[in-house]
Amino acid sequence: MEASQHREAWNKGKLVGQKPPLKPKDIWAIRIHLQNAHQVRDLAMFNLAIDSKLRGCDLVNLRVRDVTHGSQVLPRAMVIQRKTQRPVQFELTEPTRMAVTAWLAKANLKPEQYLFPSRVARSPHVSTRQYARIVHQWVAAAGLDSSAYGTHSMRRTKATLIYKRTKNLRAVQLLLGHTKLESTVRYLGIEVDDALEISEQTEI
Repeated sequence: MEASQHREAWNKGKLVGQKPPLKPKDIWAIRIHLQNAHQVRDLAMFNLAIDSKLRGCDLVNLRVRDVTHGSQVLPRAMVIQRKTQRPVQFELTEPTRMAVTAWLAKANLKPEQYLFPSRVARSPHVSTRQYARIVHQWVAAAGLDSSAYGTHSMRRTKATLIYKRTKNLRAVQLLLGHTKLESTVRYLGIEVDDALEISEQTEI
């Protein structure tokens, strides 16, 4: 019995709960690091993760045809989310389109192939676990504490910035593909009163 009383909680000293979004300066630090290191795939993956606001499982499942038409990378794309089975749309900004174009040229991928194929034979695309490891590398490269951030930091980054600038919860809900507004409120970590007040002022 004695030993079990002295066992420390698994989460002691660890940050538990939601992973914070990246700040704009962190995004630029990671981008510059990836550009300087000529990490073509990772730059495409990072930019797409920020723009798409997709969950990790949906990001790694993207196929080339999901974001291209012919040889062109699309300015907008739509995928069916695995978690909800509902479609969600996202934009690909010009830096993202350029990064994806460079990656497609380097990897010589065909439309039906996965956008981020795995280097491991038994997996057709980068796994969600591998993606999580890659995110930790990006964060560490920006001089941040990698244990504080995760794949959801990627998903939350642009959504949080959009919310801060517009206070438009409904828009963020659509972009994240949430079925309920409460999910978006929780996801952004907004105080409910604050959210309701904004929601009341937002005419749809």
